[in-house]
Amino acid sequence: MTDYIIEAELREETGRAATRRLRRAGKLPGIIYGGGKPDLAITMDYNTVSKLLNEEQFHTSILEVNVKGARGKNGVLLKDSQWDPVMDTATHLDFFRVSASDAITMDVPVVILNADKCPGVVQGGLIDVIRHSLEVTCRADSIPDQIEVNCADMEIGDTVHIDDITLPEGAEVQHDVNFTVLNLSATKAGTDADDVVEGDDAAVAEEGEAAE
Repeated sequence: MTDYIIEAELREETGRAATRRLRRAGKLPGIIYGGGKPDLAITMDYNTVSKLLNEEQFHTSILEVNVKGARGKNGVLLKDSQWDPVMDTATHLDFFRVSASDAITMDVPVVILNADKCPGVVQGGLIDVIRHSLEVTCRADSIPDQIEVNCADMEIGDTVHIDDITLPEGAEVQHDVNFTVLNLSATKAGTDADDVVEGDDAAVAEEGEAAE
C-alpha cells in the first residue's frame, strides 16, 4: 500500500488557455499514461499536491491516483513535472502507470555521509561530487530514496567509483565503464572549502579547522 494517495478528476479541456484557467482556480493539471491503457488528462488540488512535491520520497514512490468516476485507482510513478520559471510553481505533472513488480529505471539522488569526519576534508580537501544522481533499475515497489556514499575514511586524492558503492538489495546501475561518482581533491587556491555543504548532500570542515 502506498503512503501517497491523490484525488483527481478527469479534465475535459486541454491546451494552454484551459490549463491557465485551471491554475487560476487552484487546480493542477496532469496526465496519466502507459500500462497499455488510454491516457487520462486529469486535474488535482494544487495546494495538496504542491506540499507532496516538497517530499523527497514522493518522487521515488508508487503513488495512487484516484480518478473520480469509473476510471478508479491508478498505481503510478511521477515521471515528469513542469514548473513556472518565474514563480517556481508546478504547472503540470506526468504520471506513468506501474505495478509493484514492474522493473523500472529512475534517477536516484546521491547523498554524501560523514564528510565532516573525513580525514581529507579535515586536512583542507574538497569533496567534488561528479554524479549527483544515479540511474537505478529496480522493482517499482523497491525504489531507494537515495544512494548513500560514506566518506568517513577518505583521504585527499581518493576517488569513489560506481563499483565501490554498495547499492540497496535488488537495485542495479547499468554501466560498461567503472565511472567516477565523487573524488576528494586538495582545495584549490581561491576555493572556499565551505562550498561543500555539510549533511546529507556533502560536508567540509571549517577553514580554521583545516589549518590546525
